[in-house]
Amino acid sequence: MTLGPVEEELDKARAAYRNRGRWGEADVLGTLNFVDDAIRAHAASLVRRGRTFSLARRTDRSGARAATRWQGLGHDTGQAPHGACTGRGVLLDVGRAVGDARGELPDGFAILEEHLRDTVEAQGATSSVRRGDLVLVRTGQPARVRRLGAGPASGAGDASGAGDASGAGDAPGLSFTTLGWLHRTEIAAVAADTWGLEVRPHEFAEPVSSPLHRIALTHMGLPLGEMWDLEALAADCAADGVYEFLLVAAPLPVTGAAGAPVNPIAVK
Repeated sequence: MTLGPVEEELDKARAAYRNRGRWGEADVLGTLNFVDDAIRAHAASLVRRGRTFSLARRTDRSGARAATRWQGLGHDTGQAPHGACTGRGVLLDVGRAVGDARGELPDGFAILEEHLRDTVEAQGATSSVRRGDLVLVRTGQPARVRRLGAGPASGAGDASGAGDASGAGDAPGLSFTTLGWLHRTEIAAVAADTWGLEVRPHEFAEPVSSPLHRIALTHMGLPLGEMWDLEALAADCAADGVYEFLLVAAPLPVTGAAGAPVNPIAVK
């Protein structure tokens, strides 16, 4: 799918999905304001088995070249999201729901709103998306990279599935058109297992750098997670049919950062 002229589409998105000033001019949390004490208490009640999953990729020599991270409102305010990143996590395993037999999406696959809805329908009630949720989107790209042993030159990332932190290489990811869904659902944050979360190449005929990021971070105030390891969690969710869990994903409180590393922990 190819969208219209870049600036025209960006202007429409800025007007339609703007949250600036919604929580006051001094606000640094953005959509994390949707997470309140009641939501966190409910998230804690989702723990049944006590099973924990680290969603961070390895950062030693045998692992990823770049860290699992939140891209936060520091792109605009100079602060990364911190303690508010705790609440109900929900996994949307798009790779398994609409991908190939291995549960993987091909590079360049644009995840549309209909794919997100189809995934929720396929997974059942525990994956219904609610206000204040921390939504995790699995594409399966890292699993494919590990299986094939592809290197950075392939555009798919290194052998750990880390992806190229410089932004090179094609990848499945969220379509620019999902901004409406991200805004309408009033989720608190969204993260994915790819280096950039949004689809690459982008859906515009003209060159543009990270169009979804430009709107989601700066105008919507939505934190974006990149390079999360969702494989073990996804396998467990597929096995027990439960796609909701307590998610604790506070990044390092680095003043002035555009984002920060995080070791997200999901507890089921």
